[in-house]
Amino acid sequence: MGIKEEVFFEGGPHIGDLIFNLLLGLTVICLPLTVGAIVRALWLRYRITSRRISVIGGWLGRDRSDVIYSEVVKVVTVPRGLGAWGDMVVTLKDGSRLELRAIPRFREVCDYINQHLSVKVQQPSGSIGQ
Repeated sequence: MGIKEEVFFEGGPHIGDLIFNLLLGLTVICLPLTVGAIVRALWLRYRITSRRISVIGGWLGRDRSDVIYSEVVKVVTVPRGLGAWGDMVVTLKDGSRLELRAIPRFREVCDYINQHLSVKVQQPSGSIGQ
């Protein structure tokens, strides 16, 4: 049997992202942002484990992306909501990117992900605006 997969974080986007975008929705010009936040709150789920990063999203939560740590070459975070939540972009070896929006405890999640990356990859990874 293999090594047991331990879950570090499992959940949806930060509730502050939804509240902030609902308030922006009071202005007609920001309605697309509000709709996006509602869709994220309903169907977007993250699962960060000791083996992989999983993102379940899309319309009705029908899309799933799984990334193992050996495929990751760069992780960049951007704080949002006065630092209460943040966005993360994970760049893979093939050049594709996986976006994780409005992650609660994003600094802890980023640190956990960086612990599972090779030392060579940890150097270019970082954050913006901290």
